[in-house]
Amino acid sequence: MDARFPTMALCLLLASNAAAQTAGARASILVQSSPLAGFRYYDAKALWDNMQVGDSLTLVREPANPHDANAVRVEWQGHLLGYVPRRENADVARQIDRGTAVRARISRLQHSRSPSKRIEFEVYVDL
Repeated sequence: MDARFPTMALCLLLASNAAAQTAGARASILVQSSPLAGFRYYDAKALWDNMQVGDSLTLVREPANPHDANAVRVEWQGHLLGYVPRRENADVARQIDRGTAVRARISRLQHSRSPSKRIEFEVYVDL
C-alpha cells in the first residue's frame, strides 16, 4: 500500500467534513486496515475465544510511551490487546491528538502460527 494513503484519505476527509455537517449526513471513511501488534504480549491471546469480527475497539494514545511517541494502544472491552503497528501509527496518533473522532473494529480473526496475522482491525473516521 502507498505510504501516503492514510494522509491522503485524511485530507479528503477533512475537506469534505464541512459539507457533510452542513447537509446533516453521517458517513464513515476507512483510513487504514492493520494487523494488531503485540498479540502475544497482552490480553489478546486470553480473550481470543470471546472476540468476534465486527466488535468495536478503542484506540488510546500513549504519547509518553517510552518505546514510541506515536504509540496508539488497541483495547477491546477495556482490555489491552496490543498496538497499532509502529510503521502505521503516525497518522492515527496525529488525528487523535487533534481531537478527531477515530474508531476501530475487528475486521478479521484468523488462526495462524504468526501472532501478527491473528487479528486485523480497521480504523475509521466519522463525518
